[in-house]
Amino acid sequence: MLKSARTSPDIDKYLAYVFSSTQPPPVVNMHPTQYFQARAAAAVMLKNNIKSSYKTIPDSSKSYIRSIILVGLQDPNSQMRGYAGNVITEVVRQGGIMGWPQVLSDLITLVGNAESNVSSQAQEGAMSALLKICEDSKKALDKDYQGQRPLNFLFPKLLDFTASPLPKVRADALAAINLFVPDKPQAVLLGLDNLLQQLFQLSGDTSEDVRKHVCRSFVHIADVAPEKIVPHMAGLVDYMVTQQRSVDNTELALDAAEFWLCVAEDEKLRDCLGPFLPKIVPVLLESMVYSEDDILRLEGENEDAELDDREQDIKPTFATSKSGRLTTANGDSNTTAPINGGAVSVTGFDDGDLSDGEIDEFDDDDSSGDPEEQWNLRKCSAAALDVLSSVFHAPVFEATLPYLMENLTHGEWPNREAAVLALGAIADGCMHVVEPHLPQLTPFLIGLLKDPEPVVRQITCWSLGRYSGWASHLDSEGKKDFFLPMMDGILQRMLDNNKRVQEAAASAFANLEEKANAQLTQYCDVIVHQFVECFAKYKDRNMFILYDCVQTLAEHVGPALAREELVNILMPALIQRWNKVSDQSREMFPLLECLSYVATALGPLFARYALGIFTRSVNIIHRNLNEIHLAAQNPGLEVPDKDFLVTSLDLLSAIIQALELSDSAQLISNTPSFFELLAHCMNDPNNDVRQSAYALLGDCAIYVFAQLQPCLPEILEILVAQLDISQDIHDAEETGYSVLNNACWSVGEISMRHQEGMEPYVERLLQKIASILFNEKVPESLNENAAIALGRLGLGSSQHLALHLAQIAPPFLRAIKNVMWTDEKGHALTGFMRIMLANPPAMEQSLLEFFNEMAVANKGLVTGPAEHQKQFRETFQQVLETYKRMIPDFDGFLGNLPSERQARFRELYGV
Repeated sequence: MLKSARTSPDIDKYLAYVFSSTQPPPVVNMHPTQYFQARAAAAVMLKNNIKSSYKTIPDSSKSYIRSIILVGLQDPNSQMRGYAGNVITEVVRQGGIMGWPQVLSDLITLVGNAESNVSSQAQEGAMSALLKICEDSKKALDKDYQGQRPLNFLFPKLLDFTASPLPKVRADALAAINLFVPDKPQAVLLGLDNLLQQLFQLSGDTSEDVRKHVCRSFVHIADVAPEKIVPHMAGLVDYMVTQQRSVDNTELALDAAEFWLCVAEDEKLRDCLGPFLPKIVPVLLESMVYSEDDILRLEGENEDAELDDREQDIKPTFATSKSGRLTTANGDSNTTAPINGGAVSVTGFDDGDLSDGEIDEFDDDDSSGDPEEQWNLRKCSAAALDVLSSVFHAPVFEATLPYLMENLTHGEWPNREAAVLALGAIADGCMHVVEPHLPQLTPFLIGLLKDPEPVVRQITCWSLGRYSGWASHLDSEGKKDFFLPMMDGILQRMLDNNKRVQEAAASAFANLEEKANAQLTQYCDVIVHQFVECFAKYKDRNMFILYDCVQTLAEHVGPALAREELVNILMPALIQRWNKVSDQSREMFPLLECLSYVATALGPLFARYALGIFTRSVNIIHRNLNEIHLAAQNPGLEVPDKDFLVTSLDLLSAIIQALELSDSAQLISNTPSFFELLAHCMNDPNNDVRQSAYALLGDCAIYVFAQLQPCLPEILEILVAQLDISQDIHDAEETGYSVLNNACWSVGEISMRHQEGMEPYVERLLQKIASILFNEKVPESLNENAAIALGRLGLGSSQHLALHLAQIAPPFLRAIKNVMWTDEKGHALTGFMRIMLANPPAMEQSLLEFFNEMAVANKGLVTGPAEHQKQFRETFQQVLETYKRMIPDFDGFLGNLPSERQARFRELYGV
């Protein structure tokens, strides 16, 4: 019957009528409970119909809905008032503000109780509806409609409603105001002083809900107009301290704690907090102790290492595209930030835009509902202490020290745990003042790694990880006393029988690896043995962080892992996991990434494992390209994650670099479709995929050029087409520039080895590279890579490029001078000098600048193979002889160089 009724043009009128009528129609004999359920069902159906089919609803039905739905706001039942608000806001969302221009004034009239017979429930219902409209149509309310902005009319009314006698109306009005303040619309800026005055009035409100929104307002104002906050800082500090101590209302306390984080991160405000640290720090420390509910929940956690992980407990992981040749010969690289401990990291928690009375179908068993993953008062307070310590240093430590002394040995574990959290939180900002105490504190922390409570062991791992930089840089005696016990203690906890402790220990060890760097070389044996035990013990979730530990070790100790005895235990553990993980599993991303670093570290010793891994990586690429192609033809099919391509391409690059040249060549020869797949990846619409594809292309040019050469005509056509700065990369500038960086680098590598074959592409490549060189808005690294590519192109195409020398010399020299003197710079300058020799007069305006750059060459002129150094020297001697003949007073010409440069030039080149 319902299915049939839905075909009626009046179905939405019917639903609106049923929902808004408090009594069933006379012909219907229903129990009040049943009728309530029918009304609720009608409201949900009506909202869903409006959401999905608003444009097809007849105008008469829309008019009827608008005329009757406001009645629902006066319903005696709060749930029905909520449903009415949902329907109203959906009509506004779908039809636009101008589709129902009267709604704002009607709701404002109801809230303001202009009619004396309006009940308090109706006022609350109308205010709740107004808040929903503000949430759903925030941007639309601040748009210009024939010279009028609804927000200019609405904002003063919201401000008036914060003085309502009804607490719910006051709280909702303030909640609505808080939606707009961060965007700084004109209506807010004009009313900011009035808002501040009203906030001071509301600061002592009897409603905790109102005070919660007062705290939020002050945070927003501190963010958008800090100068308004400064004169009131003393009072605000006292107020926020008081609100944060609202132990029975954690939401209110959290909103107050956010104030410290906001102010401490603002350069214009942070100094104002200095005098109040003795008041602020203690309340932060108090708030870092687990609540009673948390204590009850956490005390139930014990040994769970043998329990399998549920699929929904495993966090999604995202691959990071290898920079490839994103950096220039300067050797700059992006260092990986230390892994932050879960205690202070911010995990966002968003329950979407569900309206009151609706249920999230994905809510059950959602891992984001894990209390340990949510942003809360404890994490906010720890983060605020962290930021304050980085601003004020010693004063924060002085305010923290009494708490540490009292609680680090406390009999109750929640107090011990909070003290360790505090000690870790101040590590970065207070390191210099904490350092003298660390010889006493470190042994104590190492002892807490054996605390009977898993939560204490967990936070201790994190805190020790924060101090591992200090311990790893001590002298040999200090390392023996502190670093070795710290390292060993964290490694032992990686095998804890509690999964959270395992995770925290692995994260802390990855942090230690970052800070200790190559100093771990001598400890590789014990570290690798422990990692292998972890591979045997860990369930799926903690494998992800274990891969990071292995990868970080390989990155920082490199060839120290390339010992038979270590390879023979580490690789079987990785291969066992490799054989278990399916090609479609997201675990494949960190595993492929980890193997890339391991292959690089092991070098030729990786050869015995290379064939199987290389073949499977190629198959993963092939399968995903096929699935992408099918999804493009069938929009209903799911597109595979681009990270399968990114991590597989990066691993292929690492293997090709790691092996002996003959072994790499053999792998390519055994894979007939290799360069066809690479060409497809170079054409992929995703920047990360293309970035990794061009990194692999450059590596192939260096290590397996003989196999690449037959495929170059197709490859170069793709490369030339994509080396285009005019392409629209503004939506993803950083990754777009990274693609161009790697493309420039691969052009240079191919040009060096394919000198005779570049002629068909020279003019087009010159046009593309020059457009980068002449563009001062692109990143400096891209200009530098373009200069290197242009110079290398000149090695075999000097005659073609010489015609344009006068134009390209200035930007080339401007970019190349920022590149360190390495073999890449040597290649580029050798090629550029060949261009000069093909057209010497064209350098008239730039010759002095060229000599100026050559005067700062390192003693060996360039690094790299002797043959390349010889080419560089011989070419420069030809250049010198050419210009000596052309310039009558060559000695006088060199006299125009700055005196230091002139002297060095003469010394280097015997002029």
